[in-house]
Amino acid sequence: MMDRRTLLRALVVGGAGALSVGGFLFTENIIGPYRLTARAIADRFEEVNGTFRGFRRNHAKGVAVRGYFESNGTGAELSTASVFRGGKYRLSGRFSLSGGNPYAADAADSVRGLGLCIQLPGDNQWRLAMINLPVFLDPTPQDFYDRMLAFAPDAATGKPDPRIMSDYLATHPGTVAAMAIAKAAPVAPTFTTTTFNGLNAFEMTNAHGVKVPVRWKLVPETTTKAPAVDRGPHYLFDRLIADIAQRPRRWAMVIVVGVPGVDRTDDATIPWPDGRKTVTVGTVVLTDITTETADNVRDLNFDPLVLPDGIAPSDDPLLSARSAAYAESFRRRTGEAGGRGAVEAGGRA
Repeated sequence: MMDRRTLLRALVVGGAGALSVGGFLFTENIIGPYRLTARAIADRFEEVNGTFRGFRRNHAKGVAVRGYFESNGTGAELSTASVFRGGKYRLSGRFSLSGGNPYAADAADSVRGLGLCIQLPGDNQWRLAMINLPVFLDPTPQDFYDRMLAFAPDAATGKPDPRIMSDYLATHPGTVAAMAIAKAAPVAPTFTTTTFNGLNAFEMTNAHGVKVPVRWKLVPETTTKAPAVDRGPHYLFDRLIADIAQRPRRWAMVIVVGVPGVDRTDDATIPWPDGRKTVTVGTVVLTDITTETADNVRDLNFDPLVLPDGIAPSDDPLLSARSAAYAESFRRRTGEAGGRGAVEAGGRA
């Protein structure tokens, strides 16, 4: 389990940005009441993480995967979305680690990401962006932006200033509580033994018009405790590549059903109580893995607002701003040369 200093470093460098940012998007590219823009957020990522042309501004290091979602049909009790009709739906995706440097060495305490794009009938899609933290660390876009500045490395030391961090946390008790939850969560030894959480709330509507708040997570079939062996700068990815080459890897998709009017849907820092109803709606199966390029997922945004009918956004202010910030990152990297992934993998994805 990581100590407090290690946790803060991991979250500042990119874990908190794994879901990017939050807030309200207006046509003027403005997020929130203080003129916080997607452009400003991308600029701040570059300031903190550095700029690597052709790459995402956060979670820059990653590999492409391909496979399918096998729906078992039980999701129909919650939603009319076509993805919950029984059957197989092909998908593409991306595993990643937090941070803006695609060549950074792997570290066990780096926040892990998994983005998926599930192809549905009629050229529809469901895009999901998940990380291994159990909660987000900031309730609003402005909080996220302010914390990035407060926790930014000092130019002289290369480390965040403890006094500035302490002052920030003293006025943000929700972030303190969320960090404590994140710190208490065990870290899986490998990508394929990691549970990935959607964090934000959404709303599902079934054929009877019943609406319920939901969150989702992917729970791995593989639970071995064998760690990835640290033998090089890409050791976590090397293990991931070997695991998928050995056999397809599987995650159960679990929908957590909230209680309307009781469970918070507008604050991703607050977990819902244990014991809420869960519905296992199918299995994500990943069969192939390859180097990330423009030919697979480099130019694919895992935008959380790309949703099938039957699933809608909640009132969480993070959602629209994640969409805006992803679009800004896309605009920047697709206008730049480069972007071939630093992690070399085989496969046919």
